[in-house]
Formats: sequence, structure tokens, C-alpha cells
Amino acid sequence: MENILRKLDFTTLRLFVTVCQENSIARAAEREFIAHSAVSRRIADMESLVGLPLITRHTRGVAITPAGQTVLRHARRIIGDVEAMGAELSRLYAGVKGHVRVVANLSAIVQFLPEDVAAFQRLFPEVDIDLEEQHSPDVLRLVRERAADFGICNRIAGAQGLELLPYRRDRLAVMLPAGHPKAAARQLSLRDIAQETFVGLRENSALTQLLAAQAQALDTTLAVKIRVASLDALCRMAHAGLGIAIMPQQVAELYLQALDVAVRPLADAWAQREICIVHSGAAQLSATAGALVRFLTQQP
Repeated sequence: MENILRKLDFTTLRLFVTVCQENSIARAAEREFIAHSAVSRRIADMESLVGLPLITRHTRGVAITPAGQTVLRHARRIIGDVEAMGAELSRLYAGVKGHVRVVANLSAIVQFLPEDVAAFQRLFPEVDIDLEEQHSPDVLRLVRERAADFGICNRIAGAQGLELLPYRRDRLAVMLPAGHPKAAARQLSLRDIAQETFVGLRENSALTQLLAAQAQALDTTLAVKIRVASLDALCRMAHAGLGIAIMPQQVAELYLQALDVAVRPLADAWAQREICIVHSGAAQLSATAGALVRFLTQQP
């Protein structure tokens, strides 16, 4: 019986099933576009491996023996499993099933990705997405190290050798306690608030680095009293009067009803930011990751 496992091939099994379906070697050969003698020889080889006759030949065609019925039952199951495997692999190749690892910065996760990922999953429910929050510099590093299929972050320095695709744009705003004197203004520039006390994100965030660079361009340094890890904590610190905060306007406006704060657009040109999808090249993306990238880059 060990010879069966080593020598019985898929094509022979398929031909045997066809012979049984047609009850004729000649009709099976015609259906499979193969010579009658080749089909007959393969059946004979199977019978030699099994050690028992699988069919009996007569003038009207063939009849299946008890051993043949056993082989037929298992052959159908094997062929069904292989066809199911092929269909599943086709879905994987087309990108409709699989696993994608994504690293994204806080701004993208809070503002855009929940709705976009949910829309993608409605179309491709068999795709599993592992989404991890990282600061923008770490997004670039992890993509470069192939620890993620692709990343989403602000357009920052250090992306040499990686491919960047536009994803979304956001605008920065200033959040202040509602009673703050600067809250009377319709909009504010960094120069207007440079001497205030700030609360901010941790120093390795792209936003913190951007603010530090822009403050340096004004020949000043921002006085950051407290640093936190999340935008939610940042909003609550501003609400408590511990300092003013700069964050994405779309995020800040989510808290207007819940917190006693004011939100004013940041007027500086650099406050308009581009969020990009970054990867190591289209050839390096799996079909599933490529499908997600294409979907995200088509969002308005």
C-alpha cells in the first residue's frame, strides 16, 4: 500500500473518476482530450498499484468493482480538496483572502482608518488586518525592516528608498481651555502662541518634531509642561488647563461637545499635512496587501 502513496498521481485519479462517470474508457478519453490507449494504460497502472481490479470491461463500457468503488470515493474527495485548495489560492492571489500587517501613526488611526478599514472588510471579509500604532519615524523603520507589509504616516524626512503614495490630508488646530484669552481669535499662528505653556505628545512623534522645527524657525523653543502618549490624553490635559495643545483639527473637534475647550485652526501653511502610504515597492506587496493599498489610495 505504501507504493500507492508514492506513485499514484492526481492526473490518474482524475482520469479514473472520469471513466467511472462516463462508464466508458473511450468516452473518458474523448472528454479529457487524451488517447484511448493512454487512459487504459493509466487504469491498468492503478490496478497494478492497488493489487485489485478496479473496473471490468464489457462491450457496453465498464463496470466498477467493489475495490473501484472504494478508490472512486476517495478519489472524489481528493479531487474536491485539491480544487478547493486551488480556489482558495486563487482568492489569495486576487487579494480577497489573507493577512496584512499595517503600521500607522496616531493621526491616521484616529482620523481615517477605522471607517476605511471597515469599508474594505465589508468588501473582503476574509482578509485579516493587523493594525499597529507607531510614530511616523518608526513606521518608516518597520516598513524598511519588512516587519510590516506597508505603513501609513505623515510625509517626513527619512523615506529614501521607499515608495510613498498619497492617502489623506489633514490640518492642525490649536485646542485651548474655553476661557483662554487666545480663544477669542478666529485662527492662530504658531507665532501667536509661541510663548504659551503647551501640553504635547512624546518627543518621537512626527507632530512633536514638526512643532520643534517650526519653533526653531521662529528662534524660540516651546515650553511643553506635560507630554502624553495619546491624542485623547492631550485633549484632556488642555481641558484641565495644563496647557494648550496642537493636534489634527478633525480630532480636536470630536471633543468640543464633551470638554470645555475651544478649537482654532492653525493658520501656518505647514499646518496642512499630507498622510502617505509607504511601502518597499509594488513588487514586494502580497496580493492581499496590494488590494488594501489600492483600496485606501482610492478613498476621497
